Amino acid sequence: MRVPSQNHQRRRWSGTVALLVAIVVLAEISFLGRLDMGKNAAAVHKWTTSLYFSFDDDAVVNDGAGDLISLPSSLPIPVEVERLSCEEWLEREDNVSYSRDFSKDPVIISGMDQDWSSCSVGCKFGYSANKIPDAAFGLPSDPATASVLRSMESSHYYPENNIELARRRGYKVIMTTSLSSDVPVGYFSWAEYDIMAPVQPKTEDALAAAFISNCGARNFRLQALEMLEELKIKIDSYGSCHRNHDGRVDKVKALKRYKFSLAFENSNEEDYVTEKFFQSLVAGNIPVVVGAPNILDFAPSPESVLHIKQLSDVALVAKTMKHLAANPDAYNQSLRWKFEGPSDSFKALVDMAAVHSSCRLCIHLATKIHEEEEKTTRFENRPCKCTNKVGTTAYHLYVRERGRFGMESIFLRSDMLTLEALKSVVLAKFKSLNHTPIWKGERPVSIRGTDFKVHRIYPIGLTQRQALYTFKFDGDADLGKYITSHPCAKFEVIFV
Repeated sequence: MRVPSQNHQRRRWSGTVALLVAIVVLAEISFLGRLDMGKNAAAVHKWTTSLYFSFDDDAVVNDGAGDLISLPSSLPIPVEVERLSCEEWLEREDNVSYSRDFSKDPVIISGMDQDWSSCSVGCKFGYSANKIPDAAFGLPSDPATASVLRSMESSHYYPENNIELARRRGYKVIMTTSLSSDVPVGYFSWAEYDIMAPVQPKTEDALAAAFISNCGARNFRLQALEMLEELKIKIDSYGSCHRNHDGRVDKVKALKRYKFSLAFENSNEEDYVTEKFFQSLVAGNIPVVVGAPNILDFAPSPESVLHIKQLSDVALVAKTMKHLAANPDAYNQSLRWKFEGPSDSFKALVDMAAVHSSCRLCIHLATKIHEEEEKTTRFENRPCKCTNKVGTTAYHLYVRERGRFGMESIFLRSDMLTLEALKSVVLAKFKSLNHTPIWKGERPVSIRGTDFKVHRIYPIGLTQRQALYTFKFDGDADLGKYITSHPCAKFEVIFV
């Protein structure tokens, strides 16, 4: 009697399995025929594709509808069955394309013709006869066009720049110096200010220099200047207010000769920090600040700034200035950041300006357009997670670097749902892509370094004030709660 070969048995078994599968599929199709016809195609596709998986320890057992599926471990796996890990399956199933391709259909903002070819999303400033602009500066009449307010002036002088007031007036996108606005437009950037310029000898007899031209400022800066002088702080004034020196000088070159500079703003408003402060940093002296109550958020190191919050602080600040001026070691301590590099927090702030605000506006608008589409039914059935047969769930997350538009896939497993794991996975993902941080070409060479690390990770949609200073997950449990309650959660990362 002829004994069938192993190959022959394997072929018979494969044929049997295929026949069983075909019978079950036909029965299922027959059943589905009694359902609403509009749902048939999707249901058949989901049911049949969910069947063909391998089920080793890392195999998919979630059919995308929340049900765990399995095959007996003794049943041989047909060769035509795909072998996909949870991550591979999620990459495929969650890969839903958006209806608008910004590389072909760029974000259009009415105004001066200008293409931002270096922007990470299609971005054009101009007019199109065949397309309603996505946004326009001012309050456009077409409700389909987002209204944009852009100003670098203090809301103390221009009340319309107040964020709450601007929202009430109908502005959808706000661009001001406030880090709480949608697209901040600060006075800082590595390109404009040579912040890491070397310190030069302090040769002037006067302790400080001042350049103040608006003598009607809406704060106490002139009173503070007068009080410093009364306390025997010698000040060379080059501006029109309290002038005692010829103002026709190069401001930064002049400042470099002084130990201190009076970086006195015309209003005390959060985040309103102008060139007065950053020119002082370039000059390599210690800025004495009247202005933003949160000026330390903008400081390269905690000891690099003297802050007059109110007039009662003037006497203590004057005493500190005299002490630092008389003690070179103490003074140099305040300028250590010039030699050792500024804090990560300062770098993260200034790095934001490595991407022009016009490009950041386009990224903001494109992100909002995608978010609106994600509310439609096409995105409802994304699985976003997958559980293997030992009960470990892989969560599909998306992350991008601040200043870029495109997202990268990452995965966190339920047995490693921690803040440290998130940072580690994000860093590993970008390093595997040989990623170059967006600030690499902007920062001074002395503080670029040869590597980068994660400074902040936060959900997309937060303001820069939240992202840089106020937001954080309250431990691993809070992160886990966020991820499990936000399918296909999207994050932004700041590298330093």
